[in-house]
Amino acid sequence: MALQSSGSSGVTFRKILSHFPEELSLAFAYGSGVYRQAGPNSDQKNAMLDFVFTVDDPVAWHTKNLKKNRSHYSLLKFLGPKIITSIQNNYGAGVYYNSLIMCDSRLIKYGVISTNILIEDLLNWNNLYVAGRLQKPVKIVAMNENVILRSALDKNLRSAVTAAFLMLPESFSEEDLFAEIAGLSYSGDFRMVIGEDKTKVLNIVKPNIAHFRELYGSILQENPQVVYKTQQGRLEIDKSPEGQFTQLMTLPKTLQQQINHIMDPPGKNRDVEETLFQVAHDPDCGDAVRLGMKKTMIYSSLKLHKMWKGWLRKTS
Repeated sequence: MALQSSGSSGVTFRKILSHFPEELSLAFAYGSGVYRQAGPNSDQKNAMLDFVFTVDDPVAWHTKNLKKNRSHYSLLKFLGPKIITSIQNNYGAGVYYNSLIMCDSRLIKYGVISTNILIEDLLNWNNLYVAGRLQKPVKIVAMNENVILRSALDKNLRSAVTAAFLMLPESFSEEDLFAEIAGLSYSGDFRMVIGEDKTKVLNIVKPNIAHFRELYGSILQENPQVVYKTQQGRLEIDKSPEGQFTQLMTLPKTLQQQINHIMDPPGKNRDVEETLFQVAHDPDCGDAVRLGMKKTMIYSSLKLHKMWKGWLRKTS
């Protein structure tokens, strides 16, 4: 795993982190305020800094944070840490955000997520919200010695590579691969079709090829199914049915289930492995995986929307 530590910008990030309770299993900064992007988000100096804080005990953490930073919270602060944690865990993507906060003269936004919920998302791609952010370069500000979390972080990166391999041709460039990976969590997102910069993925990737290479280089070099020509920035992968079946069988559970749902004809009721075996022999294997990713993200978006509507009805 090659997640990047905070490096030269570490002092800024650690000073901000010092304003919060210390019990974090993982803290990272991400987005255009951390890594330069092309296009409309190219102004790093004035960009908001985005953080995610991963905590083992959200109730305890919010209790302490309400004492230290009560003004960060909306009216929910009057409902207390247990209600805030319930909303965090059961509505949306398992993340509770406080936004537009001034901290050490910087505008920040921070999300809080349970360690267990993050691990589930990293392994299974339940909604690919925080897991999707961790497939792109981020700055690790703090991380404890949680072996299960570290393993899940590594598995998330390997799953992203595998999904991208299945959607790419036999030979492609590093930029092709990194653009495919960066676009995974935007699959099925209507904002990438209307209302938002359609070149967002390339704006993320092009200025940050070196950071993507640092994140994924060792995984690519260790993969027995790929020839990685680092000097030319080119890759070749095994597109045989046997190779594709091996890759399909290592995909996260949620994506496998979506592919099975799409490809299993009505009345057949085949198990996932049988469907994936058929998909591996299909010339349109990559299209099936791409559609599975799109369905995964659409389902996740609809689920989040329904959860929020349900919560709003309960609180109105």
